[in-house]
Formats: sequence, structure tokens, C-alpha cells
Amino acid sequence: MARLAPGAPAPDFRLEADDGSTVALRDLRGERVVLYFYPKDDTSGCTTQACGFRDHAADFDSAGARVIGVSPDSLASHTKFRTKHGLAFTLLSDPDHTVAEAYGVWVEKSMYGRKYMGIERSTFVIGPDGTLEQALYRVKPVGHAESILGLVVGQ
Repeated sequence: MARLAPGAPAPDFRLEADDGSTVALRDLRGERVVLYFYPKDDTSGCTTQACGFRDHAADFDSAGARVIGVSPDSLASHTKFRTKHGLAFTLLSDPDHTVAEAYGVWVEKSMYGRKYMGIERSTFVIGPDGTLEQALYRVKPVGHAESILGLVVGQ
């Protein structure tokens, strides 16, 4: 699938959240959304990234941005991950990777010579009108939350 670019409409979705609710992007119109895709709960890089967003939760709130994480993990895994690390934002489960595919982050990966499909760590800033303000692929976990916060505050 082609990469998404700023100015394009953000693909709509409806996914279950770790708190038992269902989140639909169309219901978040009027809010700025930081939608980040990560490979797996409680792995080192994903924990670093999530804790960065956790540590800047008040800053994102002040900037009027709602942080939402998405991975293929189960709701039970998300709940455990969120509780263990004190995450104050919503985690969505995309087990069939439909939303990841719509955002162009379900890609072929390679590790130790083995090829497999998985999430490419990526983040999208979605404006209140539902268009993409930022589309960042292959992001690094360290310092990522701070970089996104700088983009959001600069909007």
C-alpha cells in the first residue's frame, strides 16, 4: 500500500480499546489525535515509546492532543501493558491489522534472515478536521514523544 501524506484524509477506523470501549476516528472530529502504531506490548522499544508518551501526557493534554496507541495485541495484553507502565492513554487492538494496512504500516519485515509481516513503528498526527497533519514512518522509540510534541505544539 502507498504511504499516506500530510493533507490526505485520515483513514477512518473503529477498534476496541483496552478500557472496554470502542473508538471510531469519526467520533474524534474536533480533536487533534496522535495515532501511533507499535509492534508489540511490553517489548523494550515499545515500552520506551509508550513511556515517553506517558511522561508527556500533561503536555499533550495542554496542546489539545489525544494520544492513542495501536498494535495487533489483544485487549488483555493491552490492559496488562497499560497497568504495568501506568499509561494514561488509550490502546487499541487491531488483531487482523486492517487499520495498520489502511495506514500503510503493515509491512514485510526481516529479522535474522527470516521474513514476516508486522507493524512498522509509525505515527500520524490527525487534525480536528480529520486530515493528516503529519505522517511519520519508521520512527525510533527514543525521544519520539518529544519530537511529536514539538510538532503538535507548532501546529
